[in-house]
Amino acid sequence: MKKTYHLCLLSEGEAMFRSREDFIRGINCLCIGAHNTGAILLAYVFMSNHVHIIVRTANPEKLMMKFRYAYNKYFNAKYSRTGRLGEKKFFKIELVGLYHLLTAVAYVLRNPVHHGVCATPFGYEFSSIRGMFKKEFGWQNSCNILPSKSAYRFLPCRSVLPEGFLMNSEGMILPETVIDSQDLEHQFSTARSFLYYMNRLSGEEWIREQQQDQTDQPAITLESIEEGVQFHDINTMLRNEYGRANYAAMTDIMLCHEIDNVLIPSYGMSSLYQMKIEQRENIAELIKRKYHVPASQARRCLAIS
Repeated sequence: MKKTYHLCLLSEGEAMFRSREDFIRGINCLCIGAHNTGAILLAYVFMSNHVHIIVRTANPEKLMMKFRYAYNKYFNAKYSRTGRLGEKKFFKIELVGLYHLLTAVAYVLRNPVHHGVCATPFGYEFSSIRGMFKKEFGWQNSCNILPSKSAYRFLPCRSVLPEGFLMNSEGMILPETVIDSQDLEHQFSTARSFLYYMNRLSGEEWIREQQQDQTDQPAITLESIEEGVQFHDINTMLRNEYGRANYAAMTDIMLCHEIDNVLIPSYGMSSLYQMKIEQRENIAELIKRKYHVPASQARRCLAIS
């Protein structure tokens, strides 16, 4: 029997997605994994070092195994790396009731706002948000479609693009062809209601609303959604809801691009995983001085535990 879950996979010590190509491949690995295990995706967001997923499945462990194996294989081959990528266990919450589900979806899609990456959830590329209410928001036919004969280049090894799945010109599977947007739009009722949830501030009102479900499940909050991402400061995330983040700050993907394409080649190497830890420490100090990034970000992008 399929149940609805929020799943979170974290990589505490290193960035799992270092480039646009990595984000695209990760999303595609999840979509193919869901298709191959009979899971129904409802929402997802890919951040540099963690992933949030809302899914209906009878076997979340099998879905995550398929997704992780395919992406881990790609990442290790690309960066001359070995071993498991991400924490051994993933975080799981069963979602029961309408408001439990709507709150979880809202917090997942708003995750880039909470982490200060963008001012609104609609400004983030690597989530399923643009698969929702496309007609109402005027997003139909907003990108060029990649010919299916070229899809194999962006898929896990020996995979084919399932019937009905479409890719944009960069090879990313379009969310509206994967997520059950029809069911989710029905749950939100209207595009206006969806916008309300995307812009609503965290607070006790969310908890009171979920009490209408009359279940024994604990209410979904920002803290519970981020429980699988334990090292983030909830107070900072709440401030980011008010638009107080520094959106000019260097993001992980920008920093990883600088590391992989400028700094690492200067050492005569093609991957940071070929470098000794002392060399990575030296680059971390250089990055902190040059770009004024936090030490935690520099170490994350250099895979220094």
